[in-house]
Order: sequence, then C-alpha cells, then structure tokens
Amino acid sequence: MNPELFLAFILVAAALACTPGVDWAYTITAGLRQRSFVPAVAGLCGGYVLHTVLLVAGLAALLAGMPGVLGWITLAGAAYLMWLGVSTLRSWRGASFSAAGAVVPPAGSQLRAFFQGMGTSGINPKGLLFYVALIPQFVSAEASLPVPVQSGLLGMTFVALAGLVYTAVALLSRTLLQSRPGAARAVTLASGVIMVLLAVVLLGEQLVPLLAAAASPR
Repeated sequence: MNPELFLAFILVAAALACTPGVDWAYTITAGLRQRSFVPAVAGLCGGYVLHTVLLVAGLAALLAGMPGVLGWITLAGAAYLMWLGVSTLRSWRGASFSAAGAVVPPAGSQLRAFFQGMGTSGINPKGLLFYVALIPQFVSAEASLPVPVQSGLLGMTFVALAGLVYTAVALLSRTLLQSRPGAARAVTLASGVIMVLLAVVLLGEQLVPLLAAAASPR
C-alpha cells in the first residue's frame, strides 16, 4: 500500500471521526448513564467493523447501487435513532455522574449498551455510504496487496481511530461533567435532540420523494 496514500487516509479519517455527531452523542450519553462507557464505544466500533466486512465482501457497493433496499435501511435506521433519541430525552432531567456513587451495571445492561452502539453506527446508511464513497479513493490497483485486503486495512484503521476518539470524548466529558449535574442534563438533552433531528432528516430524505411520487399524476 502506498504510504503517502495511507497517511492521507489517516488524516481524512481522523478528521471525520473528530466531527461531532450521533456517535459522539451516544458515547457521552452512555458515559453519563453507566459507570463504564467501554461497551458503548465497543458497540460503535462494532458497527464500523460490520461496514468493513460488507465492503471487503463487495456487498456495500451492491447495496449502494440498490436505492430501494438502501431506502428501507435508511427508514429502519431513522426509526431506531428516533427511539434512541426519545429515550434519551425522557431521562435528561435525572442525568448525572458521580464516580463515588456510580454502580457497575449488570451484564445485561452492558450487552444492551453494546448492541445499541452497534445499531447506532451499523444501521446508519450514512456510515455505509462513507465506506463506499471514501475508502475506494485510497485503494491502489498497483499496490502489492489485493484490493479487498487494502479495503479491509483501511476500514479497520478507521475503526481504530474512531475507538480512540470516542474513548477520549467519553473520558473528557466524564471529567468535565463529574460534579456538574446541570451540565450533564444539558449535554444529555442536546444528545437526545441531535438523535431526533438526524432521524427526522433521514425520514424526510426518504418519505418526501415517496410522497411526491405518489402524488404525481401517472
């Protein structure tokens, strides 16, 4: 693999991972609700591992070329984000974090946080399109490694970068919000709003064309 091309990918991927969004919102919310944010971060990374597997298998490009299927995935992702955002908004008044009073959540709660994180990044079609649109630009046909191997390495590089960024976000937010229940409630409220707004945008992107097509004369 071309070292200069790989370095350019790292810079672009790191910049994207550092851009606040739903992943950040879920990381912060999970950190406020539970003592350990590791399951949530691992779940988010697991979603991108799924995208990497799809990319290497060639399924990502296939799905991207099927607007109907991708549309249903978008609707499912929007519904999931809406549910997650509403759940977050319902709990914002009681959001707080205290290292001394934190209780280790049961295994079931940790597993739920993992799968919620995986759903947040894995079912989001924006992530799928990111892999389809970005990674192929950094794959070299002249490289000694096969294209699927290059794609897998680039995908897993983004997973590692995202894991580092999300861990830093969770640690920083926890430090800043540890003794500030008011700030914790504000951040939780903002996180829920971000999730709901993104769900509305995703729904609009799919429902508006469908409604317009249905209303147009045949």
